[in-house]
Amino acid sequence: MKFCELLEKRKSIRTYTNAPIEKEKLDKIIEAAFSAPSAGNLQAYKILIVKNEKIKKALYYACLEQNSILSAQIILVFCTDKEQSAKKYGTRGENLYCLQDATIAAAYAQLEITNLGLGSVWIGAFEDKKVAEILKIESGKIPIAIIPIGYPVENEKARERIRKAKNEMVKEF
Repeated sequence: MKFCELLEKRKSIRTYTNAPIEKEKLDKIIEAAFSAPSAGNLQAYKILIVKNEKIKKALYYACLEQNSILSAQIILVFCTDKEQSAKKYGTRGENLYCLQDATIAAAYAQLEITNLGLGSVWIGAFEDKKVAEILKIESGKIPIAIIPIGYPVENEKARERIRKAKNEMVKEF
């Protein structure tokens, strides 16, 4: 698939079938995330893969009861690694670069998810302390993006993507 087609095809999908996701596809998604650029090539992030139904149910509540959590076959949780980034870049690494690293990796994962015929949605609305507690995330690592994955339900319509005019978003100097 051409890159422009991939960008156009990627939509937020919130309902998934019960079909399991093949290990090979999950491996490709993780490889795509790992291929993302990162500050100083530190890759100051962690990816947690959630398949356990009890943990998914707990995440559902920590994610303000978003149904995509329950219908997903796999949930990826992207966390910053503040300490790793701070070792090289100090405060800026701790407060910015690790966040950029994790979000770029998550975006690359979402593109590969779409490329593989799967659906996903970016979840940013969640109680980070509850998520950290549920997943036993160690100190210095903060969850910043949760991405449920599954095969899309065929009749689900993605929400219309209304985009601002370019002149509202872009300023040239």
